[in-house]
This record gives sequence, C-alpha cells and structure tokens, in this order.
Amino acid sequence: MENNASISGNWIEGLIRDFIATSPDNSMGNEAGEPAWDGALVGFASGVDQIWQQYKEYVGAFHWTPWEVFNQHHPNEPARPEELTVISWVLPQREMVRKANRRAKQYPSEEWARIRVYGEEFNVALRRHVVKSLEQAGYAAIAPMLVPNWTIVKSERFSYASSWSERHAAHAAGLGTFGLCDGLITAKGKAMRTGSVVAKTSIEPTPRPYAHHRAYCLFFSDGSCGECIDRCPVRAITEAGHDKEKCRQHLARSREYVKETYKFDGYGCGLCQVGVPCETGIPVKAAREALERGELPSPPPPLA
Repeated sequence: MENNASISGNWIEGLIRDFIATSPDNSMGNEAGEPAWDGALVGFASGVDQIWQQYKEYVGAFHWTPWEVFNQHHPNEPARPEELTVISWVLPQREMVRKANRRAKQYPSEEWARIRVYGEEFNVALRRHVVKSLEQAGYAAIAPMLVPNWTIVKSERFSYASSWSERHAAHAAGLGTFGLCDGLITAKGKAMRTGSVVAKTSIEPTPRPYAHHRAYCLFFSDGSCGECIDRCPVRAITEAGHDKEKCRQHLARSREYVKETYKFDGYGCGLCQVGVPCETGIPVKAAREALERGELPSPPPPLA
C-alpha cells in the first residue's frame, strides 16, 4: 500500500466528527441510549518533531517514537520520521456527565463510570475507524494504544508510565498542557479523553500555542490554584504532584462500588477533572487570550 499524495487535516477532522455523529458505537450504554460524546478537538504533529525524542529522554527510553511503533507493525512498508504524522484528538466530556461527577465525593457518578467504559469503547472504535479509513485511502496507519505490545511500565521517575501516552501525543499536537494532577488541560478543559493514530502521510502540524508543558495550569502559572488537591478523595494529589499508586488503588476499589451501585462492570474516578477552574477551558487568562488571538510563543524548551 502506497500513496505519495497527502491528505488534508480537514479531511481527517471531518472523518472523526462524522463518526462521532453517526456511529451507533457512540453510546453511554444506558437505557436512554444517550451519546457518549458530541464533539472533538483534532491536532497533528510531525513524526520528525524533536518532542518525541524529548519524551524518550524525559519519560523513559521505553516510550515509543512514532517511527518506532509504526515500523514495528508495518515492517513491509517502513517509514522515516519525516514521512509520518501523528493524528490526535480530544473528546470533551458532555456537560451532563461533568455536572453529575461534580456532585461525587468518593467514587464516580454513574454517568462518569459509563463514559470510562462505554465512552472508551467508542474511542477504541474511533481509532480503528481512522486507521481503516486511512488504509482504504492508501495510507498505512497504526493506533499505538491498540497494538499487542503496548504496555504499562514501572517507571523509576514516574511510578507508572506507558510505551505510548495519548496525553503526550495530544500535547505534541498542540491540544493542551499538563496540570498538577497530570491531567491534560485543553481548550475545552481537563474533563476529556483522548486518542491518536500514526499515519504514513504528511499533514501540516498544528502549532503548539504554549512554550511550556505546564502553561495552562494556574498552580504552575502563579500558584493561585490547587483545587484538584481538595477534589481528590484519597489525597493522591498534593503540591508535590500526583501519586499514581494511590490513584491506581482507588480506581481498583471503584470497581466494586460501580458494580454494586450502578449494576454494571465499570470503574473510574475523575473527581479532579470537574469542579475545578480547568474543567471546561484554560484558566490561565494570558494563555487563553493568546490562544484566542492565534498568537504563538517562541519554540518550546526541552521538558524539565
């Protein structure tokens, strides 16, 4: 399979939005048959972007670059970094889901738990749909989260990390920066899920409208926030950051609660993503206004 022409970012965005609007997989799995998602943010990053090597140095050598994961799974059609584009999307949580989880104090609302299970099932279907559509158009593609050797790694620096991070892909594609709780703050806020596909095609990269990977977080901007600390039911968030092990254990306990209370197999939390200034947008005024004006900072420094 080979197609030397390039597709447009608009084509990809339309593909994603049409699937959200028409796919029967877009469901919360409840009796009302409500959709899990109603829109998306889409961004693009070049395979030759230096940020992928920065991730290997910052996150760990186990974190794949786009060309590593692509060439592992397309050995008969290898690609150079400059031939690849990472397509990333953000699925913002619907207002009714956020509102329900704002009321939660210890475990997730039913709506949030349904999104964590059924909403992510749709996200998996969306990844597959994007890959299939690209391949039908003549472009080899791979969804890194769906390959059999994707794994979670015990990281000396970060406790737990993975061989491919959807949030880091979204950050590279200009869609957001990280907050105190490690969530990605986007133009539609921190209450969201994200996905990505690596494709052998050249799409104009989305400029990163931030000069630092913490630029949208009020805590790191001016020290004026930290509300996610109080929202966490197990104190897994402090001024020192996010304790992933405490968070993981709480998520495991939530399975029993969801099954007993809501009568389906699920889990979740997300309390730190709602009831906070970054729930639905960028709370740092200067960063938000610069994005609205289309202003770009100087090239981003290495992650630190």
